[in-house]
Amino acid sequence: MSNSGRRKPPLVADRRKSKTTAKPSKPKKAAPRKRAARKPVRRGNIVTRGIRAVLRWIWRIVWGVGWRVGLAVSLVVGVATGYVYSTLPDVSHLLDGRARGSVTLLDRQGDVFAWRGDQFGGVVTADSVSRHLRNAVIATEDKRFYRHFGVSPRGVASAVRINLSEGRGPLSGHGGSTITQQTAKLLCLGVEYVEADWESEADYVNDCRRGSLVRKGKEAIYALAMEAKYTKDEILSIYLNRAYMGAGAFGAEAAAQRYFGKPASALDASEAAMLAGLLTAPSTLAPTSNIERSQNRAATVLRLMEEQGYLTEDEVRIANANPATLSEAAEKQAGGYFADWVMSSAPQFLTHDTTEDVIIRTTLDQRLQRAAEDALSAVFKDQVREGSKAQAAIVVMSADGAVRAMVGGRQSKVSGAFNRATQANRQTGSSFKPFVYATALELGYSSQDTVVDDPTCWSTPGSGKWCPSNYDNKFHGRVTLAEALKKSYNIPVVKVSESVGRDLVRKVASDFGIESDLAAGPALALGVSESTLIEMTGAYAGILNGGSSVSPFGLVELKLLGQDTPMIGASGGIGERVIREEAAKELTYMMYQVVQGGTGGRAKLPGREAAGKTGTTQAARDAWFLGFTADYVAGVWMGYDDNTPLTGVTGGGLPADIWRETMLRVHEGVPVSPLPMLRVRERPVQPEQPTAQQQTGAIQQQGRPAQQDRPGANNRPGVQNQNGNERNKPIENILRKLLGGG
Repeated sequence: MSNSGRRKPPLVADRRKSKTTAKPSKPKKAAPRKRAARKPVRRGNIVTRGIRAVLRWIWRIVWGVGWRVGLAVSLVVGVATGYVYSTLPDVSHLLDGRARGSVTLLDRQGDVFAWRGDQFGGVVTADSVSRHLRNAVIATEDKRFYRHFGVSPRGVASAVRINLSEGRGPLSGHGGSTITQQTAKLLCLGVEYVEADWESEADYVNDCRRGSLVRKGKEAIYALAMEAKYTKDEILSIYLNRAYMGAGAFGAEAAAQRYFGKPASALDASEAAMLAGLLTAPSTLAPTSNIERSQNRAATVLRLMEEQGYLTEDEVRIANANPATLSEAAEKQAGGYFADWVMSSAPQFLTHDTTEDVIIRTTLDQRLQRAAEDALSAVFKDQVREGSKAQAAIVVMSADGAVRAMVGGRQSKVSGAFNRATQANRQTGSSFKPFVYATALELGYSSQDTVVDDPTCWSTPGSGKWCPSNYDNKFHGRVTLAEALKKSYNIPVVKVSESVGRDLVRKVASDFGIESDLAAGPALALGVSESTLIEMTGAYAGILNGGSSVSPFGLVELKLLGQDTPMIGASGGIGERVIREEAAKELTYMMYQVVQGGTGGRAKLPGREAAGKTGTTQAARDAWFLGFTADYVAGVWMGYDDNTPLTGVTGGGLPADIWRETMLRVHEGVPVSPLPMLRVRERPVQPEQPTAQQQTGAIQQQGRPAQQDRPGANNRPGVQNQNGNERNKPIENILRKLLGGG
């Protein structure tokens, strides 16, 4: 049978599992392909491969050693920081770190005119100072102050790069120190100053500022400890109180008061920028040294503040248009020489070495001080050749010895300089002559008594014969004592000195306050002895006040800050009487004639009586003019520090001009008062006809006959009274008269 036509059965897969156990099958994962092993690719040649292998080997060594050393260093730094942390005191003990105190000097009106020592105005904090000052300091000194942990690696790296690029050592110049590190340096890393441990305070300060690598490491550890111990604002407060800001001012408060006369909390942007600018170089940039330089530095600080967002562009423009200027007291810088002199007149432990803050009230009159400074400047500008090294000094005082003004040299705004008014001992020349005549007047002589101006010699043991001459190299016959002083004749004053006795002349001069050693020979009368300007001015004050000695003084009272009871009172004033009041008044009249028509004519004041005396020493090494009105005494000295002779200058020249210019300014607004003098009726003197020998002058004096061969040589040179009687009075007769014996 055939199968054609039959239907084929459908094709189905074989059932592999029973119904009861059948589950959907999962696809099998394909077996992973086995990658064919890649052959290492060798890059470069054998040399480069060797170098890389060596470098990898070195890196493994460096890394292995480095992390171990780093761990060890971290442990050491941590232990050291912890130790320093444990030694840090409370922040309140670190705000005033001065080793010595300050001295504030007040003038006669009670106004501050000078500061000495380490000035500290009081404690300030980062919150109490002007925000402009706080921002200016941060912008200038450490712009990341509030973000770092006491040390700024970026700042150190930048500083090293700058130093190396400028040809310096890595640690020389820019330090990259943060404010915290600078504060650590100000604290001298906790080492306090002990006088016994150091040769001087300067050595201690220099040691604190050393910049060695070891010192930098210690500084960093101390800074880390401070960051752990104190807040950022506390660290900034320490810095603002301890930083030196020039002119003796320590801390922001002292500097604000010193330069601007206001507290640190009241500073505007320009003033704050100026103070912040001082931190780089406080002595050089101090506005009292150069205000223009300080203003330029402040402009740089203002720019930094703008860049860092502390000030807007408009605020900076306004600040630059109105730069900070000094207060009136700071700008004057009056009486630098005077302040130094007053400091030296009080005990050193209360002035230069004081550990307390001291207030000294003085006799200084700032108006008179400016008058003296301006007068000296004007005369040197108008009458002295440019480039001259000649110096001058001025002292102005009252009749009681209270010093009102003092200029110790041509540079008036100085501190600690050589003071020619108090420290220079110079020959006085003819300015000493009034004390010779004061002695004669005290003994009963009159200004109208006469003495012969003729060739005369004196013999002194060990020195031989001495024959003085007059300035004009002439002899003038018989003259009155008043005329002899008026024209400053030399021979008559020596005769008067010999007549009254040198010992008595020395005593009178000494009692008037000339403390220097006085010559023993007859040349004493011509001022060959040395003295200081302040001594001579004080002696002339004794003539003005009626014949009583004075001790020049500038200190009125000294007390500690915050105390009412003075520790020291006035250090001078009027002392004992030296000559009778009548004698002093007659001497005043004689000195008045010197100004009216004598050698001091250039000192004459319009509409006001003045008395004085010129003085010129041998070879014009010193030129003086000292004198007084009814209100003030003033002394002027001029010369070279190295004793070089002056050219064309005598006491009646430039010194008289300086004296006149000073007194014109001093007496502005002062009512006119007459001099306290005894106006003597002058009598004409019948002049003696000088011989031809007398007319030859000093040039030919050496060819004159010996003293014992001349007529009258055995007679002691004497003074004649108005009746023509010779007044040869040896010392024993003078003493007898003084004791009332005739």
